[in-house]
Parts: sequence; C-alpha cells; structure tokens
Amino acid sequence: MTIAGRRNGFSLIEILVVIVIIGIVSSVALLSLGLLGDDRELQTEARRLISLVEVAQDEAVMQGRELGLELMAHSYRFVEYNPFTNQWGDLVGDATFRMRQLPEDIELELYLEGRNIMLEDEPADFDNPDMVGAAGPKETYTPHILVFSSGDITPFELHVLRSDSNQAVALRGGLTGSLELLTEDD
Repeated sequence: MTIAGRRNGFSLIEILVVIVIIGIVSSVALLSLGLLGDDRELQTEARRLISLVEVAQDEAVMQGRELGLELMAHSYRFVEYNPFTNQWGDLVGDATFRMRQLPEDIELELYLEGRNIMLEDEPADFDNPDMVGAAGPKETYTPHILVFSSGDITPFELHVLRSDSNQAVALRGGLTGSLELLTEDD
C-alpha cells in the first residue's frame, strides 16, 4: 500500500541537511587534528632529544669517552672530547649524533642553574690551537651540556617551544643522568 504520487527516495532538502552535517563534523575533526598536531610535533622533538641524550650516555659509558651537546636556537649537535688534543670536536662518521635542525617554527630555550642561556643561531667554531688572535688565545669551546663517561650529565632544563604560539614542552636532566619530560603540573 503506497500513497499515490509519493516516491521512495530522499528529497533535496534531506540531502542538503546531511551534507551540511557531514561538513560540520569534518571541519571540527580537521581543526582538532590541526591543533593537536602542533603539540605532537613538540612532543616528538622533545622525545627525540631525550632519546639521543640517553644514547649518548650509553655510548659515553660503554666507550669511556666524554660527549657534549651544543644547543642553538633552532638546532643542536653532539660533540666529542679528544683527550689527546684537549679539545672538543665533531663526532665524525656517526649518523646518530649528526647535527639536527628543528622545524622552522620550533625553537629551544636552555636553563642552566636556573639561568636562561642565550643560544646562538649557528654552531660555535671549535678551537684551533694554531690560531691566536691579537688579544691572545680565544676562549675555549665547551658545549652547553656535558655527558660524562660515568653517565652523569650537566643538570639542565630545556624548553622546546613553538615561536608563534605559547605551546611548549620542557625536559629536565639531573646530575646523576636522569632525564624526564616535564608535564604542565611540574
């Protein structure tokens, strides 16, 4: 029993209402993914840095060598102490400890002993013992964070932050080598 003149199917208004509802749900989902994506990128960079420092600690202990971490505003690199030349230098041929460039809108902020350390944009030059300036020898290069062969590290607090917003993730390294990702409660 069907009513005369009525066809089975959807009217144009019903279809438009469904399309509008799908559009609203999709836009809300995309916006929330975009906002969380930024935070995830900061978390990823912070976790990568913690993992690399942990690997550096393991390498330093197993191989009995001193390593260091030099931080720049938008990048970082690991360096190695050479006891024969009494100088710091690049880790040659080690892809794990290569220089890392952060995404363009992410920057680092370092605190040592509660003081904000001004980070340069470019890596520092290593000392060359043959080069002596007119005012005498130049200042000796030392990385910001030392990773000792005992597994201990320089105590630090590092903020990985997005320059165009107030989002940030903080990491803390303790003297005994402990590393932790800080939450907002910390």
